[in-house]
Amino acid sequence: MALLTIKNLCIEFPGRHGTERAVDEVSFDLSPGEILGLVGESGAGKSTIGNGIVQLLSAPGRVSSGEIFLNNTKISTFSSKEIIKIRGSRVGFIFQDPMTSLNPLFTVENQLIETINKNLGIEDSKEASRIAVDLLDQVGIPEPEIRIKQFPHQFSGGMRQRVVIAIALAGDPELLIADEPTTALDVSVQDQILSLIRKLCRERQVGCLLVTHDMGVIASVTDRVAVMYRGKMVEIGKTAELLTSPKHEYTKSLISAVPRSSKKIERFPLVEYIETTAKGLKHIDVKTHWLGQGTRHENIQDLLEIKDLNLSFVTRDAFLKKNRKYLQATRDVNLTVKQGETFGLVGESGSGKSTIARMVAGLQKPDSGSIKFDGVELVDNPDPVAVKQARLQMQMVFQNPYSSLNSRMKVDDIIAEPIRFHRLAPPQEIRTIVGDLLDHVGLGRAAGLKYPHEFSGGQRQRISIARALASRPRLLICDEPTSALDVSVQAQILNLLKDLQDELGLTMLFISHDLPVIRQMCDRVAIMRHGRILETAESEDFFEHPQNEYSIELLGLMPRFDKIYEVEATV
Repeated sequence: MALLTIKNLCIEFPGRHGTERAVDEVSFDLSPGEILGLVGESGAGKSTIGNGIVQLLSAPGRVSSGEIFLNNTKISTFSSKEIIKIRGSRVGFIFQDPMTSLNPLFTVENQLIETINKNLGIEDSKEASRIAVDLLDQVGIPEPEIRIKQFPHQFSGGMRQRVVIAIALAGDPELLIADEPTTALDVSVQDQILSLIRKLCRERQVGCLLVTHDMGVIASVTDRVAVMYRGKMVEIGKTAELLTSPKHEYTKSLISAVPRSSKKIERFPLVEYIETTAKGLKHIDVKTHWLGQGTRHENIQDLLEIKDLNLSFVTRDAFLKKNRKYLQATRDVNLTVKQGETFGLVGESGSGKSTIARMVAGLQKPDSGSIKFDGVELVDNPDPVAVKQARLQMQMVFQNPYSSLNSRMKVDDIIAEPIRFHRLAPPQEIRTIVGDLLDHVGLGRAAGLKYPHEFSGGQRQRISIARALASRPRLLICDEPTSALDVSVQAQILNLLKDLQDELGLTMLFISHDLPVIRQMCDRVAIMRHGRILETAESEDFFEHPQNEYSIELLGLMPRFDKIYEVEATV
């Protein structure tokens, strides 16, 4: 008997310019203990289905037609009061970002007990507290009696997600809806969370609807997969069969864009079925164009040199220095980035990767050590002009394009801002330069007249890249630039970065927890853990012959697609 049955579900969003159908005649069922994956590009309707099941759609969204059954109970016709009774108690929800789904003002204990009281009706505070501690223990949080008294900000990303899972399980639900539960997690924590979800489904016979764009997650944890495209379900089947022998052209396209983990290729496959942006770059002659007139030194070997870099953060302040507690973010870090190469930084959350990037970019000052860019010392240099000129030649592309762009500025002004600030071009030429940049990243000049909210996530990341190029940098620092993007858009952005590097001679410091992406993008790789660099090697040497135990452990967790790419030749 099916736990969840959905028949001909349609979800619509009325607007001033007509009604947008986000989910169109979708039907499927889910059995107890089964994990069903929902995949597709951004805007396909995956999360909308999950939200529609428990009536969490953003206004004015509504279920316009279709039926939803939970254990033979028709819940699609429930009123608001009736549906509230099954949220948490019969249906648990794991949201994508644990920091936005946890209240920062309350301890984990407060939030768990509130859920237990409401959904299980247990008023005895001691009994509720005992159940809460047991839940934290079940989801693998060490020392649950101590950690339960802490606030969400005192947990790492993986531990916060475990807390969210514990809250979702607090009402002993029959159905678990997990919306991108591992997007921002590194490979080791991701493996722990996925193993936990699978274990809970097997032991409790909980059905799980897993919404994700990560094909590695799909391959490792799901029993069946449903593929969504523009609101329609185009294919559904057993995971192994669908990944190796997809029937629909869109499914073939989606799978072909997955980064290879077994070998390195020159470019990520792009198929017209999923290519919705401009098909190519507008190539310019960098010898004559403004964009190519930045400072270049062809004979420089090591563009960036980092020596004995240390940084610690105060975790508990005190008047006396001896009573303060510190977290050592980086410990004696040494690395060099050669001109023209892509250097990858890999490691688990909290290993110090992004901290190094922030110190290189001047957003964080180290406690000790040296950072040299093209021979110019950036730490405690008495010549501020030299430091400013050096920093002008490096730019960052941040992880989240939603928050890194000013929502009140038009795209033209966002990209023109660094040019105006540094006075890199005459005012009358700036508009032409911005238009060329937008053409160059595949968006077109007309995009400059719009605001960031009018673009998709992949398009926003292209805007971020165009802004980074506006100061004509030699070093591009990419901090998880594609972690929030679906696989088809990720392929477009990574190909764009490769093209820009070839055309403009860029050097890239590339930070990511996605090992297949690192393999495809990077020439050399450094592995970090607990603030230290454990291993530095040529990219292919690292993936084929890792020397460190932790490196071997990481590669063992990397998703392996032994047969998934056989479909590429048929696309």
